[in-house]
Order: sequence, then C-alpha cells, then structure tokens
Amino acid sequence: MEYKRILLKVSGESLIGDGNYGIDPKRLQHFANEIKQAREQGLEVAIVIGGGNIYRGVQAEAAGIDRVQGDYMGMLATVINGMALQSALEDAGMYTRLMSGINMEQVCEPFIRRRAIRHLEKGRVVIFGAGTGNPYFTTDSTAALRAIEIQADVVFKGTRVDGVYTADPEKDPTATRYSELSFQEAYEKGLNIMDMTAFTLCMENKLPIIVFNLNEKGSLLRVLKGEAAGTLIR
Repeated sequence: MEYKRILLKVSGESLIGDGNYGIDPKRLQHFANEIKQAREQGLEVAIVIGGGNIYRGVQAEAAGIDRVQGDYMGMLATVINGMALQSALEDAGMYTRLMSGINMEQVCEPFIRRRAIRHLEKGRVVIFGAGTGNPYFTTDSTAALRAIEIQADVVFKGTRVDGVYTADPEKDPTATRYSELSFQEAYEKGLNIMDMTAFTLCMENKLPIIVFNLNEKGSLLRVLKGEAAGTLIR
C-alpha cells in the first residue's frame, strides 16, 4: 500500500446509526471491523472521533450556555465516544490507547506526541479525544493537527457519501463526484470538505485528505488499495 500511517476522522453523528442520538453498538462494531482490516495489512492507525451524537459546542449559544463552556462539554463528549470505540476495538482483538487533550488520568492518557508515535510503532490503535484541549477548535482541526504531529501520511475522512461532489448528492441527482482535487481547486470551488483551519493546516503541510464512505462494509480497505470510490485532495 501507498501509506504506512493514517489518521481516520470519524464524526460523532456517524455513531448514531438508525437512531436519533447516542451510540449504536452495531455501528461501533462495523467501525471496529473496518479498522481491524486496515491493521491486518500492517497499517498504523490513529483516530479522531467527534462528539456530535452527544453534544456539539455550537449548540451552546442556542441553549443559553457560554460558547467556551459548551465547547468543553463537546470535548468531553468526544472522550465518551473514544471510550466506546476503544472498547469495541479491544473486543475485536486490537490493542489500543486513548489519549486526551484534557488531563483525566482515570480514563485515558494525556496526549504526548512522542508517546503517541511510540504506541503506533508498537501496533496499537491510538484514539485522540477531547479535541485540541482548547475551545473554538473543531474535531476536523484536531484531526489535521494530530495527523501532522504524528507524521501521518494521509487523513481519511469517513462520511456518508463516497467522496466530494459538485453538489449534495443526497439532494441533487445530477451531482458528479470528483476523483481528485488540488487544495487550491477545492478552495476556489468553495467545497465544504473540512473547516478552514483544518483545511489550511493540511494544505500548508502538504498532508493529503481522502474523503470516502465509511458506512460501506470493507470500504476503508478498498480505498486503501485503490479499489473503491473516494476523493483525493492534495
């Protein structure tokens, strides 16, 4: 394969499954199986998971909560999701480490860059929770930052569709998929791939992004092998 170390970005909403909120055990098991297939190919895998299925910081103002307070609540939600995914991965026979941008030693390790890299070198799946540990930064930005810090080869962004389209394919049947884009093209077309902070971090550090459908069985491994649809931004 072209890659040795990848960072997989998973949204919190993707854990909901067919429900309206919370964590779907079947979806957890699906993600664990996808990641296990990648690990069996010798890939080093790090993961950043969102918290939108539990709480999003941007909901704070609508609820009358201070935005900074709300962002910290969202960070704690990502740790809950990280713990759930960690359990599913270990049930599937993988060794894992959950690392947090906020110190909470009872449930996870603090994020230390060199330690994270060492875990990956030893074959452990590393999950990064609590974002960057700072308000006003999304989990997309966390994914870009952590990928750069651990020297990942690529960011895989798992979504509900198999790549980046000219329009929303769930609303516009005439939308067509891009197989490859440059960062500049994506910026000029105003394509909503990641927030601008995350996108700029990837562009300035020449870190490619692959957008693909993580909900399809075997999709991560097929995209890694170049056998399935996805959009490469580089």
